[in-house]
Amino acid sequence: MKSVDVLLINPPQNAELKTLLELHGPPMASMYLAAYVRKMGYNPKILDMDLKNFSFEDALKYVESTSPKILGITAFTSTVKTAYKLLDAIKERFKDILTVIGGPHVTFMPDEALSHQGVDVVAIGEGEETLYELIEAFDKNKDFSEVKGIFYRNKNGEIKMTAPRPFIQNLDEIPFPARDLVDYESYRWNGVLEAPMLTTRGCTFQCQYCSSSEMMGRRYRMRSVQNVIDEIKEVQEKYHVKDIEFIDDTFTLNMKRASEVMNAIISEKLDIRLSLSSRVNTINEELMQQLRKGGTENIYYGIESGSQRVLDLMKKGIKLEQAEAAVNLAKKYGVKVLGSFILGYPGETPDEMNQTIKFSIKLNTDYAQYSILTPFPGTPVYYELDKKGLIMTKDWDLYTVLHPLIKYEAFGYSASLVSRKLTEAYRKFYLRFDYIFRKRYMLPLIFKTLRRSVKLARMMAKSYSRNVTGIQGF
Repeated sequence: MKSVDVLLINPPQNAELKTLLELHGPPMASMYLAAYVRKMGYNPKILDMDLKNFSFEDALKYVESTSPKILGITAFTSTVKTAYKLLDAIKERFKDILTVIGGPHVTFMPDEALSHQGVDVVAIGEGEETLYELIEAFDKNKDFSEVKGIFYRNKNGEIKMTAPRPFIQNLDEIPFPARDLVDYESYRWNGVLEAPMLTTRGCTFQCQYCSSSEMMGRRYRMRSVQNVIDEIKEVQEKYHVKDIEFIDDTFTLNMKRASEVMNAIISEKLDIRLSLSSRVNTINEELMQQLRKGGTENIYYGIESGSQRVLDLMKKGIKLEQAEAAVNLAKKYGVKVLGSFILGYPGETPDEMNQTIKFSIKLNTDYAQYSILTPFPGTPVYYELDKKGLIMTKDWDLYTVLHPLIKYEAFGYSASLVSRKLTEAYRKFYLRFDYIFRKRYMLPLIFKTLRRSVKLARMMAKSYSRNVTGIQGF
């Protein structure tokens, strides 16, 4: 092995869904990065602070014990403040460590990241090749100017930007995630150990609330069918996993390729329980039949609204009729449906929020996930609202999709109303008599969810006036 050690840290999560479900998912970004640099001859380690419930002091002791020369963190918007604080603490104690931060938030906010003295380098977009080239340059004491896809602070303290990094075209060149570098068995939840897998990257759509196409490109890149099958076999053999989740934004975007993956699973006689995501307009009966034969038990549809006008504002590119047809198709073949819905989109009226709640109940999906429109950096809606001064707060800790973050007075109502609609949606969907009877085994989780959403709504109603009057500095 080469002499440079790389420590990749998954920071503590501030996600309220994780708190609610007590759920820990494996750090896929860190595992992909580790697998890639290991393939190139380096010796990576992964510290999942979230899983281990590590404090900052625990993390500092771990850093001291491993003595890495390079330390990397992948952060999302809701975890980025914690990541900054951790990196500041690490840099203060270990000045010679090169610190690198990546992820969707800092990809679109590199200047913010480099305003923290604990951050040396910001990796933009896909990180595998970037991290490898950084290690190479650092190992050979070379300037970072030739490393594509980064912002960095040079020896004079000046912030520099390098050329953009092209996306990786052949995804088969990326090794499978380094699951062996984490305590994988500890990610078991309710007795089930699941293996998330990313079989594609990129998105061709332009939903205004999503940054995926900007982060991973507008070209849909696909791993080969055999490469996907090989990873399924690996997790079955090494970790005895039966539950697989394809975490692609839209697994069915290329319907022909999705069918080929299913056919391969069937022909290989792989005994799996599969969950995946689809758009309601990238599914048909033939494919749904293949998905079911291939072991698909759960499908996620981003339906988002019960108002066609709001869907058009979102540039979602679907029709309400397509949503109904897709849900009915899944039911026909015995595939459980999780429908996702967004409340409080800019320009949406209270009546249209009611339409979304009614439509979700009409669809009668097996599960419904409601969230409040969150203007994440990098999304078109973020730039639109920011330009108009309509973002209430940039306290990233609140960007959990359960907090209103927009100055809704501009649209004729209050943030507290949106919070109440969130609670109302969960209550009306999950407390229907017929639903409770069908899903009575889920009662503890249902009531826990409702208690949590009511608490959030009350908290927001109390704090809203303080936020808009600037007491908290916004």
